[in-house]
Amino acid sequence: MLFAPELILLIGSLLIFGLSLGEGKGAAARKMALVLGILCGFASFATLGTEGVLFFASYQVNLFTQLLKLIVSLGMVAVIIFGGSLRGVNRGMRSEYYLFMVLSILGLMMLISSVELLALFISLELSSYALYLMVPMRDDSGEKMQMEAAIKYILFGVVSTGIMLYGMSYIYGLTGTTYFNELVPAMHVLAGEPVAILAIAMFMAGFFYKLAVFPFHFWVPDVYQGASNATTAFIATVPKIGAVAILIRITALIAPEASTTIVSMLMILALCSMFYGNLSALVQTDVKRMLGFSGISHAGFVMLGLITMKETGLATSLYYISGYVFMNLACFLVICKASAQGENLSIDSLSGLYKRAPLLALTLLVGMMALAGIPPFVGFMGKFMLLTGALKEGYLALVILAALNTAIAIYYYLSVVRVAFCNDPEDRPDIKVDGLTRVVSLALLLIIVYMGVAPKQIMALATSAVQVIF
Repeated sequence: MLFAPELILLIGSLLIFGLSLGEGKGAAARKMALVLGILCGFASFATLGTEGVLFFASYQVNLFTQLLKLIVSLGMVAVIIFGGSLRGVNRGMRSEYYLFMVLSILGLMMLISSVELLALFISLELSSYALYLMVPMRDDSGEKMQMEAAIKYILFGVVSTGIMLYGMSYIYGLTGTTYFNELVPAMHVLAGEPVAILAIAMFMAGFFYKLAVFPFHFWVPDVYQGASNATTAFIATVPKIGAVAILIRITALIAPEASTTIVSMLMILALCSMFYGNLSALVQTDVKRMLGFSGISHAGFVMLGLITMKETGLATSLYYISGYVFMNLACFLVICKASAQGENLSIDSLSGLYKRAPLLALTLLVGMMALAGIPPFVGFMGKFMLLTGALKEGYLALVILAALNTAIAIYYYLSVVRVAFCNDPEDRPDIKVDGLTRVVSLALLLIIVYMGVAPKQIMALATSAVQVIF
């Protein structure tokens, strides 16, 4: 039962592999992947209250892991539903596309539960390489942007993984163990050693890449623009859950004596991510590139919770990244449905969306306003709690600069809303939305609003989840 979500995905991936051996099995593979996502979600929910260890204590199951697996399952189901028939993905590769998506989710779930360095590395690579293969599957007879995007994605990924492995080797050399529960006391003993601080910083690099933290962000705009809309929606949301989960675990390794140096590093990276992401997003005309740069800035906000080095701050980061996943999914739902042939959308192409597809326009409005940090949505409450948490720890200058970035972000988010609601549709056709997509859209709207107006219950759950890893 403890391994049920992963076992479902493992068996399901073998079934989809069998489908991929034939031709024209994309629709069947989609149904199979959707069923797997739903079953995995139910299995994760059913195991929320269970605890245990597997595989010689290298794999841990508890509230923290199962809660994140549930969010990952929900993200997978949402992307499969509004991705529809995968317009923009090579028709002959659609069954393989879903195979790699399922394998990537399997890797993420294993990553979330891994509490041993080698298990963590294997899980990360399983998730990452499946994503690398999904990017070039775009069906584009134009400039072949997907090829450039795929090359950049894998090259930057290999470099960040190499840095991470180098840090892991230092950690093992210093402590003589690869288990997290043994690393914590050992790293606390070595807290004053510069090499220990360097090892932790390099270990974090691999997950900074996944989260798109500056300076590990260079792949983001090109991959977002070059990949298909459904692939970008997946890359922009679900893997970030796994990255934050491991960054929270790594934070537990940091002793108070070493925290000053690590905190200074995180503060610099957070500010660079926020300013670079927001200022770059201001001048974008492609919606996906804009969301890519905004994702870099949101990664900076997530870092504010890690900087506090306390359970409440880490729980707030978990709350914020969970909300970010649903906010971003809402925006990408609109992108996937508004692009007739799976093409990239410019901001101007959303003109008159309120007349062409009222529900999509409402979804875009809520998603963009939530990302901008406007109440009563989850983005506002998440930023508010992150800023107040950092302020309580005495980081006044950091809070002021982060608040300034929030003001910058409001401009480009609301400029998209203005185009959708204030411009005429001209000769653009209406957009048809199927029933399942309507359900997903309404569900995302409810989640974004509920997490914003009733954060106490969500934060209590996030705090309980974080407490079990210390």
